[in-house]
Amino acid sequence: MIKVCFFLSVLMLLLTGGCGSGNNPSGAELERRTLTRKIRHVEASGGLVLMVGGETLTSDEVIESPVELGETFVLPIEYFKPIAQASELEQFKERVRGQLRGILTDKISGMLLYQEAKREVGENIEVALEKQADKAMREFVMAYGGDQIRADEELRQKGMDWKSFKERQKKSILIQWYILKKLPNNRPVTHRELMESYNEMKEEIFAIPAVIQFRLIDIRPARLKKWAPSKYRELAKLLANRLLTRIKSGEDFDKLAGQYSHGPMRGFGGLWKPVRPESLAVHYDMLAAEAEKTEVGGIAGLIVTEEHVFIMKLEGKQSAGYEPFVKVQEQVRGKIVHDRRNEVLGKVNAELLQQVELSKMDEFVDFCLEKIYQVRDQPVTVKRDIYRGTEAQGRKDTGASIPGAGMGMPRSIRRR
Repeated sequence: MIKVCFFLSVLMLLLTGGCGSGNNPSGAELERRTLTRKIRHVEASGGLVLMVGGETLTSDEVIESPVELGETFVLPIEYFKPIAQASELEQFKERVRGQLRGILTDKISGMLLYQEAKREVGENIEVALEKQADKAMREFVMAYGGDQIRADEELRQKGMDWKSFKERQKKSILIQWYILKKLPNNRPVTHRELMESYNEMKEEIFAIPAVIQFRLIDIRPARLKKWAPSKYRELAKLLANRLLTRIKSGEDFDKLAGQYSHGPMRGFGGLWKPVRPESLAVHYDMLAAEAEKTEVGGIAGLIVTEEHVFIMKLEGKQSAGYEPFVKVQEQVRGKIVHDRRNEVLGKVNAELLQQVELSKMDEFVDFCLEKIYQVRDQPVTVKRDIYRGTEAQGRKDTGASIPGAGMGMPRSIRRR
């Protein structure tokens, strides 16, 4: 992220200092262009396509490009096919039209954002973008130990090839610059904003739960019935009292737990993993109250329930609280900047989409859904060009999710 921000800073200097005023439209002119962007659809050999600012968007690009659905990345055609298989056509359209319309809107927004950003900077930025994209490609390979074959396979798993990866990097860098430029004077984050955001976030993100860890000798009276059928409860208390005396005399708690405890952790010296007090089951929940009153390293007992007689040694405890502000303030600052960018992005997107003819979009969405429905029982083959030469890559539809890959704009600022 630091590298990207550094590059964006250099990029902004290049753009503001290296472009002649004749090539740079005024803010008013840019807004006029933004608001007059038109989206129309035309008939092509494969059916309907959308023309987005002079750029063609096909149905295949919408339904066969990975997007985030169901908390993972997957091809829409794969994600929606099981629904299509279980539905009539009109029912299928009704169920998923909203989701596919959202996918299309995001894709159109990304295309228009990139077009506007590229129009503003002109062609002179292409060399800088190429260098940064090439660098990102090298870093991606190095992330896999320099193994080109592993990197190739990872891209395929993410629904990309090197050509599309490179183009996505270039678009992401340029769109981030465009959004940063739209921020009002890039104003600094104030301490008051930091504290307000911290207080809003802390319950969900910075809460530290109470945790305790203990060793336990768990005497279960029912296990002693065969020795004292009528007085097994008294026998259990007697045994526990004798063990407590030995512990206070200096004998090792863990050894006595291994010899006498009936609990599930006897093989580990009675040591339990750290646990949240509220998660303890019935009969064991009394241990939480005793832990609250006991110092770390101290012994609590006897703790008597209907089915158990416990002796507990407290190994550690952590009170409920929150991560201190000083420790997380940079994370809070990042969230504020992220929210600012999203706010700007939302406004820009709203302006870009003002002129979209909704009826045309809906017609195109229905066309995409009908196309998915027609192939609902067929395997899907997606062809891609591989960076090192052109090679047709076919992948049979297995219904598996495809992780990774975005939708033409950086994930950190993509509209939800």
